[in-house]
Amino acid sequence: MKKINLLIILLLVQTVAFAANEAEVPPVAISEPGLGINQSELLILLLLIFAIILLVVALTLLNAFKVMYQEQLHPTAYQVPVSEKPLNYEEWLKQKKKGKSVWEKILSLKPLEQEKDLEIPHAYDGIKELDNPVPAWFNWLFFGTMLIAAGYLFYYHIGGYGDLQDQEYENEMARAKLEKAAYLEKSANAIDENSVKADHTPVVLEEGKTIFDANCKVCHGDKGQGIIGPNLTDDYWLHGGGVNNVFKTIKYGVPEKGMVSWEKNLNPKQISAVTNFILSLQDTNPAGAKAPQGEKYEAKNPQDNEMKPVGDSTTMAHATKG
Repeated sequence: MKKINLLIILLLVQTVAFAANEAEVPPVAISEPGLGINQSELLILLLLIFAIILLVVALTLLNAFKVMYQEQLHPTAYQVPVSEKPLNYEEWLKQKKKGKSVWEKILSLKPLEQEKDLEIPHAYDGIKELDNPVPAWFNWLFFGTMLIAAGYLFYYHIGGYGDLQDQEYENEMARAKLEKAAYLEKSANAIDENSVKADHTPVVLEEGKTIFDANCKVCHGDKGQGIIGPNLTDDYWLHGGGVNNVFKTIKYGVPEKGMVSWEKNLNPKQISAVTNFILSLQDTNPAGAKAPQGEKYEAKNPQDNEMKPVGDSTTMAHATKG
């Protein structure tokens, strides 16, 4: 055995010496870009890996030789195998029932009959303790929760990669605002001449005024007094007054009278806004207004004739002419 150990030591010394001699070779740069390792260093690295592998193999052979040497010094006596008596069905069934159930295997439970075998020899005031350790699965579960807690702490509090509850709340509120705006936009675009409602809020009237100035005042005047088109500030209407009729007139137009259809240029929300703005022009009596045209309209719904105060002036709701 001493000779074998000496042989292994000599092999290791020779390998290290060979690697040291190779290190004296002038370095030759490898042609691959991005690598700062020369040829001699790579060779030394390969030799060290080979030496480690050789050491593992040598240790394995050494252990094998030790086992063989011990067996030669103290050979194991041959034992004749004893054949067991085959069990009949009843005995096999009893032996099977004595085995652990699946539930006992999962929870590492011990049967009640083995309680005496689990008792620890010492006792305190006649109270005995069982040597029944915590099941392995429970320990793994416990340590797993500790790893999860450490990961949670690093991810949310130390690294700051995840959002905490306050930030999650702010994100949820921001998403809710976007979803609410999308819903309102969608519901606003579902308006038609049957479902349109009078809206007297300043925001809607301001939007309607902007649309009116950009598209309608060329024919109806900047104050609705009428130029080519009819006067929009009196009680007389060519195609019916009220929020529903005005919306319909703007949407589909009156081609035979030169009133174009605006449903391709304005969405339903915009048509509703300009409709409510036109209704707000009733009884404003602008200078140079055209003479009344059409028939006088009397609203069946009182809300069509009422407008809430806007700014410093109070206007009355009405419907537009075509």
